[in-house]
Amino acid sequence: MKLRQPTDFLILEALEDKGRNVATNLAAHTGKSRDNINTRLPVLEDYGLVRKIGPTDRSGLYEVTSDGKAALLHQDQYDQVDNFRELIEGPNTATSDNIDDPQASFARSEDETEKT
Repeated sequence: MKLRQPTDFLILEALEDKGRNVATNLAAHTGKSRDNINTRLPVLEDYGLVRKIGPTDRSGLYEVTSDGKAALLHQDQYDQVDNFRELIEGPNTATSDNIDDPQASFARSEDETEKT
């Protein structure tokens, strides 16, 4: 995940603060050009940080995802970690490889732990 600073974080902040929005409004909120916003939104969508919503595919209406909100929470650590995606997504508890991992067992309920 390669984020462009500060633009990508400004987009995420604007979507979190103002709610669902389109590139024109995001440009006004961030002080960045509409072309720049239009270039970055699909990248952020590919990373799973925003999602396009609306009645049609061409609506251009975006909202921040839970991963996007997590990215904002960890924004100050972006330059300090090797794998920012791993930081914002947390440990993967869905795989069976994590059965002996204490963090993974903590994330599972007592019933699930007893079954394994």
